[in-house]
Amino acid sequence: MLNKLVRPTTIVGIKRLANQIKKAQTVKLHQALDLASQAAGFDNYKHAQKFADQTGRIVRSYPLYITQYWRDQDTYKVGRETHLIQLAKPLLDICKKTELKSVNGLGGSRLVAPDHLVSDMLSHSQEFARGQICKSVRGIRFMEHTGLRPLKGHHENFHDITRELPSTDHATDWYDPQSGQLILIDEPYEPAPNSNDRAQWADKHQWHLRKAKWQGMYYPYSCDLYAATDANKGYDFDTLVRKIDAIPAPIVTSDWQGESTPSHETFFSPAAKTKQDQRRAKSKATIYALPSKSTMPYRPYSLDPSGFHRRKPRGKMPLETHIETGQIIKAILQSSAKPFDVNWKLNSVRSTLEDWMSIEYRDTFPEDFDVIAVYYDGRNEANSYLDLATTAEALVGLLEDVKKSMERYYPDCDPLRKQVSAITRCVKIINQELSKSQAA
Repeated sequence: MLNKLVRPTTIVGIKRLANQIKKAQTVKLHQALDLASQAAGFDNYKHAQKFADQTGRIVRSYPLYITQYWRDQDTYKVGRETHLIQLAKPLLDICKKTELKSVNGLGGSRLVAPDHLVSDMLSHSQEFARGQICKSVRGIRFMEHTGLRPLKGHHENFHDITRELPSTDHATDWYDPQSGQLILIDEPYEPAPNSNDRAQWADKHQWHLRKAKWQGMYYPYSCDLYAATDANKGYDFDTLVRKIDAIPAPIVTSDWQGESTPSHETFFSPAAKTKQDQRRAKSKATIYALPSKSTMPYRPYSLDPSGFHRRKPRGKMPLETHIETGQIIKAILQSSAKPFDVNWKLNSVRSTLEDWMSIEYRDTFPEDFDVIAVYYDGRNEANSYLDLATTAEALVGLLEDVKKSMERYYPDCDPLRKQVSAITRCVKIINQELSKSQAA
């Protein structure tokens, strides 16, 4: 029986494990070499050879462990999946810490040590957990080989053009840190979208658009990967496509060579040396949340299905105030006087407030009460705040009113401060835009 915990550190060790795999699984030697290399954290045997010195010892790689915990909602089984990959340079040289959460598969993950990424989201099955890890690996490999990084925020001209791309799907935005060039990666499902329509789009905007040979990040072998960028800025697009095509075949769950444990026992990477390192390594998804004096978990008696132990203030805002706050937020989001970047923060605030309201009035909503319409929908409803939300100054005043209502009914605590901070950030964005317009 093969030991799943064996991780070879030399080419000789990979060959030795490959011989065991060949006998145990009745596969060809080249397949066994690839499987043994994957157990060592490499994409395949050729990839492993690039990191070995003349003696066959692997010396030029940086190990990265990726961990996901899961709880099967049907069988109630639990477990942990951990996968090792070897990188050509440290992760934070590939992607900034603040950008990691923008990479597909890494949302909800923390870098708890230089060699360990842990997800704070609880996957709903073992297969899903493995899939998330594989998706994370594909995103990291994409950055490692191309040098691109995820683009954060709204870039008006770029997004105005990319939104027009016909049949776009699973699109992600990237930038080249060397040149500043913005790149669109589009991964639509097969069959391929209408190539004539997309070629006309590229001609109209004078953009490069090309399908890569590499199978992509989102859903390899079911989606195609297209790269696109502005052709007027002298960017070396051909080199980018060659880099994408040179990425090794993307890892999928059928390739799984990671470590699987039937419990939520915390995994500690080799770099977790101190007690603080070990505390940090524990996934928040495996911590049972209890109420405090000022906050309470969203689901105090069970694990949150999303994997997060969300918390809210222990106060209760009157339902009438929730309704009024919802009208204010909807009016601001519909207002043409606000900068676009306000949307990101304010959408997050209203989503959180809807959660809080649903918990506060879970069993006491009036009959036939439309819960969703409080913070969403309702575009055609009578909303007196629409007439007020027409200037930047008025928007600032309305946001201050929302902040005051929240601070009046909720105790000072971290969940409240996060939402107040988001509103304060919206005010700052509006004031900055107002200053620019006045200066002009």
